[in-house]
Amino acid sequence: MLDHVFTDAIGALRDALENALLERQAFEERFQTDVLLGDLTWETSYGVPGEGLPPRVRADLTLEWPTWSQTAYRSWYLDEELSEPPRIEIEVIVRIQRLAHSPDPRRVLDALPTESPSIGGESLVRSGPTVETVSSPDLTETEHAIEVSYEGGYELDDQVLADGSILDDHFSSMGGWISSTLVRLGDLDFEFLPPLEKDPD
Repeated sequence: MLDHVFTDAIGALRDALENALLERQAFEERFQTDVLLGDLTWETSYGVPGEGLPPRVRADLTLEWPTWSQTAYRSWYLDEELSEPPRIEIEVIVRIQRLAHSPDPRRVLDALPTESPSIGGESLVRSGPTVETVSSPDLTETEHAIEVSYEGGYELDDQVLADGSILDDHFSSMGGWISSTLVRLGDLDFEFLPPLEKDPD
């Protein structure tokens, strides 16, 4: 694995999610670079085990390492001086899908906190909901979904840059928070369509 603070953050978040017994969605993990701007992005999706495919509730997570963060990190790495702390941008989208009817957004928001737990001194802030309706080509089947995103960032100070294990402590709360949030959303009294595939376990 590449020895870089961004990959350390990815590993810390992945460990937090798996320690919370969440299940990574197959083929849903991507590591990308913007060839024009140079930004790095890691995306993944996790669900509650035993929900089938696709799961009724899932979390889509994105970590972004902007080009200016890489410049600041390189400067610190070479000179051990930090003029501007690099920052990882974080987005967590919680999603309820395979709904038989269009959901009441208020019921979903009432089940969600306005902010995430603290991640190294900062919290992710909740946005408004997005409601989706998808119909089959012949319009005989319709399914609905609703998602709410939490956005914010994580600033890397000298201590974190010098000791990557601090990332494990800072990201550890995210696993339990995302797991409990998905369970809470799955417990809402909505009517769901059956999964397209049964869980292999």
